[in-house]
Amino acid sequence: MSSARDTSMANAFIPGSSPLPQTMEALVERRERVLGTAYRLMYQEPIHVSRGEGVWLFSPEGEKYLDAYNNVSSLGHSHPAVAQAIARQASVLATHTRYLQDEILDYSERLLATFPPAIDNVMFTCSGSEANDLAYRIAKYQTGGTGVIVTETAYHGITDAVSQFSPSLGPNVPLGAHVFKVPAPDNYRLGAEAAAIVLNGVDVALDAMAARGIKPAALIVDSIFTSDGIFAEPRNFLAAAAQKIRAAGGLYIADEVQSGFGRTGTHMWGFERHNVLPDLVTMGKPMGNGFPVAGIAAQSQIIREFGLNARYFNTFGGNAVACAAAMAVLETIQSERLMDNARQMGDALRLRLAALSARYPQIGDVRGAGLMIGVEIVAADRAPDKTETTRLVNGMRKRGVLISSCGAGHNVLKIRPPLIFQPEHVDIFVAAFEAILSRPETAGPL
Repeated sequence: MSSARDTSMANAFIPGSSPLPQTMEALVERRERVLGTAYRLMYQEPIHVSRGEGVWLFSPEGEKYLDAYNNVSSLGHSHPAVAQAIARQASVLATHTRYLQDEILDYSERLLATFPPAIDNVMFTCSGSEANDLAYRIAKYQTGGTGVIVTETAYHGITDAVSQFSPSLGPNVPLGAHVFKVPAPDNYRLGAEAAAIVLNGVDVALDAMAARGIKPAALIVDSIFTSDGIFAEPRNFLAAAAQKIRAAGGLYIADEVQSGFGRTGTHMWGFERHNVLPDLVTMGKPMGNGFPVAGIAAQSQIIREFGLNARYFNTFGGNAVACAAAMAVLETIQSERLMDNARQMGDALRLRLAALSARYPQIGDVRGAGLMIGVEIVAADRAPDKTETTRLVNGMRKRGVLISSCGAGHNVLKIRPPLIFQPEHVDIFVAAFEAILSRPETAGPL
């Protein structure tokens, strides 16, 4: 296996590619010395952060960055309701789930009330990767199969099992022999037939499984196709995909780590935009606004036999402090109507970005839902332009605005601000973006 460092992503920091301030160079060297080579930094010049508040991250020197990328802190950084809930509960009780506790039950009931009634059980983990790992484990138990269908650039996590069906991790993390890829619903390139092409891909994958003697376990889909390039449209076709996998004996898993908790602005859960009922739903990232809490929600008949025979236990998943953090997040989303805000601010930002596309041909497409937005960056022939994407991502960082990239061609700007984004933040974002677009002669970081 090659020992070369993977630098395929447009937002990757590549050591030695450009000079860094002496203090930052020392930090980078210290980081690699103690953390090893596996960890990655973002941006050609990484940022050093010491504090976060609302939509802002701050360096030790007081420089501030508008965070339009980090959907872990979906309520904004250091949200007081979450911080206070964590501190309050940690001072009273922090233990595992093998004792009777009110906190896990109160939160579970509040969470399940946001789902369709058929989804009536919750199981807790610490991360989205764990949640997807558990969902796959249940799917294998329930179906007797192992085959998994995913979209072509999907990301579902970093455990051994889940990394095998996370193609976005790149060629150095090979897919399992039981994993089959289908196209993402790319309207920009596939056009009006995007949904039909995806559904045909599911048929082809199921036929390939049968030919190899592999029994299907699951179709797992990020409901807004984040790593594939962010595709909010077309809606509704996932119901047909779920029907296909169920007819073949498998389960439909909705990965809501990215699109859940009001991110899309019109629904609490991304799968609701497709009028489909999942067998299993996985959650993570924004569930605790930075506190490590995640889990699955399920139709009880799907997990009943698994629970009776295989058992499940997680030392930290669902502990009282995690549930307090998660409850504060959910209460804040609902009481402050942050889903409505995500819709309004997302509509405003996409409209402003679409207006820029009339003047800047490198903007091929502006798409998304709520505060999950993708901007496709293309060359004159509409081919993916990773070089320009890299310039834009790093140019925004230089102007104090943080975004990232995604997509098979590493050419889609990934924009997912906190749900508390306001009109003035939209103005800051658009002004910075247009300033960089207007300087095409700048090939690298500004």
